[in-house]
Amino acid sequence: MKHFLMFYETSADYVEKRVQFRDAHLQKAWASVARNEMILGGALADPTDGAVILFRAESREVVENFAKSDPYVQNGLVTHWYIREWNTVVGETAMNPVRPASA
Repeated sequence: MKHFLMFYETSADYVEKRVQFRDAHLQKAWASVARNEMILGGALADPTDGAVILFRAESREVVENFAKSDPYVQNGLVTHWYIREWNTVVGETAMNPVRPASA
């Protein structure tokens, strides 16, 4: 398993337009949580010009498939998205935990 961060860049009218697509987007997101793929997700604040979603998956294809079928992406509310693999080393759920030598 690996951690992936997905970054969404949103349209200028995202906050106004998301209302009509929000329920479908949230259904998709919570289904991903139920499959133990999505860990956390949400919009950035001040300004609300993007979002970040943390996934746990075997491959980036899981994350790509989420984005490609997301109603926010399909309806132009997300203007650009990209994925970065995240090498997590600190924390109880880190994929590659590294402890200090003195511990």
